[in-house]
Formats: sequence, structure tokens, C-alpha cells
Amino acid sequence: MAPSPKSDPPSDPPIINSRDHGVFDVTDYGATRNSETESSSAFLEAWDEACNHDDNETTFYVPEGRFLLGPITFNGPCRAKSAIKIELVGDLVALAGLEEFPTSEWIDFRQLNGIIIYGQTTIDGQGEGEAWKQKSCKKSAQCDRLITSLKLSDVSNAVVRDITLSNGKAFHVTIHGSRNITIHNVHITSPWDSPNTDGIHISHSSFVDISNSSIGVGDDCVSVGPGSFNISVSHLHCGPGHGISIGSLGRYKNEEDVRGIRVENCTLNGTSNGVRVKTWPTSPPSQARDMVFQNIAMNNVSNPIIIDQEYCPSHSCNMKSPSMVKLSDIAFKNISGTYNTEFEVTMWCSSAVPCENISLANVNLSGLVQCNNQQGRFSLTGGIRGLEVLSSSF
Repeated sequence: MAPSPKSDPPSDPPIINSRDHGVFDVTDYGATRNSETESSSAFLEAWDEACNHDDNETTFYVPEGRFLLGPITFNGPCRAKSAIKIELVGDLVALAGLEEFPTSEWIDFRQLNGIIIYGQTTIDGQGEGEAWKQKSCKKSAQCDRLITSLKLSDVSNAVVRDITLSNGKAFHVTIHGSRNITIHNVHITSPWDSPNTDGIHISHSSFVDISNSSIGVGDDCVSVGPGSFNISVSHLHCGPGHGISIGSLGRYKNEEDVRGIRVENCTLNGTSNGVRVKTWPTSPPSQARDMVFQNIAMNNVSNPIIIDQEYCPSHSCNMKSPSMVKLSDIAFKNISGTYNTEFEVTMWCSSAVPCENISLANVNLSGLVQCNNQQGRFSLTGGIRGLEVLSSSF
């Protein structure tokens, strides 16, 4: 019988290039996972190809590991036909030294329309090194260097979800000049005494929705600055920190107005302020109006409800004239829990442009400390027109 012909050995499976499938893995460009070798250039190479990929599906991918990064800007606009997915599985770790940061941002997404940032990552700013030890930070907001961990600049239609940020050198997240931004299930943590470590700061932005997140930091959990409107904060757990703040406002000339702020269904635990509106004295004119704070639980909070138009963290401000920021149409509804300072409601309104149309409904808070004046749980200074108090315990 003739021998059967030998069959060819099986061939190796074809190598699939992830880039051909719209996945741009930073390790394919030389990024290392060991948190010892700086990988910014590899990240930027991967981003450049992802940004110029014009297919329907594009993913910028950071796999498991710890990636050391210096300051990095992900620029647009991009050619992608749909939102670029930025999947962060591995952790991102900032260079520790302040001298490595020539600008005030660490990770900056800029001039983009349609991005989704998500994953199991922790974005570690390593602020416990030089940043928190700056001497001027202990006395005022005027630190030598303030570095934001994650910034969205001139970005529209973006989602940030399911990520963790920790130990920012300064602000953890900043949203500036942006529109239609959703932040969901984001966790931010820094020690209570870490200076200037706001959780999320919003300025000159609109239609920003923050929900189902937890923030415990050394400054404001959320702060809303000038030029912001239609901002929603809901189902947020805040503490430690300085509470949820509108402002500070009126520090600079030609500030844009603030309007349409909703803070609801939030919990504050052990914060140094509750819900707050703050403006600088001797400020140029502007307005902040149409704000609602409702369905808020407070546990052992200082200054639960406060309007402060003499805001001066350094205690060395120009107090020659009152604030010219006009505050109006502000409602505090369904606020309950416990507080540990003398007053549950404090309103230091401007004598030049009095607060107008302020309402308090179902505000029921119990003091945890013995006060000299048990009836003095409501403090009003300056001017106010149209104060309505309904079903509250003062």
C-alpha cells in the first residue's frame, strides 16, 4: 500500500493587531507597568493614533499595572466617528516632584467632543510629597504650585465613571469651559488635612451632572465657580471636607454669572461646612441665582447652612466695601441631621446688594454642643429682602 501523503503541520494563528480593531494599548507603544519608568511619551503616541482613527469604534486602553506619568495633555479635536472610549484598567501615578510640572495640570483632556473615561483605575496624584508641604498652603489658597489631577478643558459630551482619584496635589477634578459632562460613580479620597484638595471644581461650564459618587478630601467636596449654569449634584456622599460650595465668587473682575444649581439627595458627614454660598468682600458686580439645596442629610456638620459674603480664608482681605455679588432665589429644603457649631443657619449677606428671595423649608437640625444662647441658632448679618421660613426648627 502506498504511504499516505504527509499533511502540512498546522500553521500558527494569525497575529491580530489590536490597532486594526480600534484598540490602542499604551503598552504597544512602550509604556511600562512598573511605576518606575515614566511613560508619558508612550501614552501620547497611543493617543495620537487613537485620536486620528476614523472608524466607528476607538478605544484608548491602559491595561493592568501601575503607570508613572508626568504632565500630559490629550489634545483634540479627533477624527473618531463616535465617542472615544478611554478604558483605564491600570493605575496612573503622578511624578512626585513639583518641579516636573510647568503648568497647573497633570492629566488634561482638551478640545474634545465625545469621550468616555472609565475603568477600575486609581489616579494617584502623590500629593503627600512636596505639594502638601508648601508653607503658603497652610495659611491661604495662594500656594506656590497647585496641580490638578484630572482636567477637562473645552470638552463637550463626556462621561467620567467608575474611577477612583486619590491624594491630589491640589484639585482632583476640574471641569472648565465644558458642556454636557456626566460624572457618575466616581470616588475621590485625600486626608482631611490635605490643603486645597477640592474633589470636583466646576467653572465656566454648563449642563454638568454629578451623581452616585463619594468624596472625602481636605477642601470642598464640590465647588462651583463663575460662569457655570445648569449644574446638578445628586446622591453624593461628602466627608471629610469643607462641604458643597457655590463659589468662591467675586474675586476677579468681569466674572460671569452663576445660575441653575441643584444639589439634592446628598449626605454630608463630619464636614467643616454643609451647603454654602461664598463671595469675596470688595468684589466687582456679578450675580448668582436660582439655586436649590434639598433632601440633604447632615451628620455632625459644622455650619450646616451658610451664606458668607465676607469670605476671606487668609483673614487678610480688603474689607473696605461689601461684596457686590447679588445673591437671589436660593432655596434650602428638607435638610435634617446634627451639627456641632452655634448656628445651624448663618447668613452674612451683603449690605450693598442684599440677598433676595431666600427660603428655608423643613430645616430640622439638632445641635451637638451646648450654646450660650439656645435660641440663637439662626444668625443674620447684612441685608436680605424676602426671607421665607416654613416648617423649620429655629
